[in-house]
Amino acid sequence: MSQRSSDLLISILASVISILLSWPWWRDFEFWPESPLAWYLYFALGFVLAVYVFMVFIGSLRELFEHEAPGHEFDEEA
Repeated sequence: MSQRSSDLLISILASVISILLSWPWWRDFEFWPESPLAWYLYFALGFVLAVYVFMVFIGSLRELFEHEAPGHEFDEEA
């Protein structure tokens, strides 16, 4: 499994957990809108955006750790 595939899998899993934690049954459906279709579209768009944000976060975190790894030298002239 490639690094990009594992990042995507982790991002999807984290997004599914986020959706489950924000679904209305945790609050006895008191915030359910008049249009369930609008609610489903809201969650679908949120899921896609969450996957993207998790992918960017994991990529940035990986790059940060690569720069902090021993043996990675930086220019001290500045």
